[in-house]
Amino acid sequence: MLSVSEDHEIFHALIQAVQKPGGFPDNLGELLLAVGTFFLGSPFAPRTLEQEEGEKLVVNLRQLDCFTLVENTVVLARLIRTGQANWPAFKAALQTSRYRQGCLDGYAARLHYFSDWLYDNQSRGFLQDITPALGGIPWRKEFNFMTAHRDQHPALASPATYRRLQQIEKICSARSYHHIPTTSVPACSHKIKNGDLIAITTSIAGLDVVHVGLAVHLRRGLHLLHASQRAGKVVISVETIYRYLRHRKSRLGIMVARVL
Repeated sequence: MLSVSEDHEIFHALIQAVQKPGGFPDNLGELLLAVGTFFLGSPFAPRTLEQEEGEKLVVNLRQLDCFTLVENTVVLARLIRTGQANWPAFKAALQTSRYRQGCLDGYAARLHYFSDWLYDNQSRGFLQDITPALGGIPWRKEFNFMTAHRDQHPALASPATYRRLQQIEKICSARSYHHIPTTSVPACSHKIKNGDLIAITTSIAGLDVVHVGLAVHLRRGLHLLHASQRAGKVVISVETIYRYLRHRKSRLGIMVARVL
């Protein structure tokens, strides 16, 4: 079992790996892609942020799920870009990104739903949801997946935490979102840049997004750099994002965000 000190070592190895002669990539999208590419081959692990007692900041660069891959990549790239790539700053920025308005105030304060994470991080100027600008259509969603599956989340055994998350789900449900339906993805793929954040919207009841990753343009089209449960590691998808969407009817389309 690897220790926290090894997360620290991975952090420093990443900083060295993405720095090219003359400095880091000037383009933020390419910097995001360089950081994400560093994690290729890293093991996939679900529920890495869940804890048995209380809510505290978890730093895990050794094992990633799709959400933590994107979150860590965004935080690291922004720190590198602003010249603050040190361990204390990374931990502080990770907390700021992961919790509502950056405040670690219990389990319900964590931004569990990806579209809520986008909304909160956009409100603080960290990124921008560019889905409407790409031709996305209005989309409403009822959020209740977590509270409807209370038995899968031990922290929700607390009545206070459960009620608090219910209120957050109601707030998320009241918002209007945009997404790009699967059939419209090919027409706008050329407007999506390397390093943009791609979220796969879903028809699953109570859930907004089923998977996330980073956009990568390859010779055959737009692909996804993501932590794949099927592959058991971080990979670049063999198929294009469009073909990935068409594999399952529950995959409705995409949301796209750009890091600022």
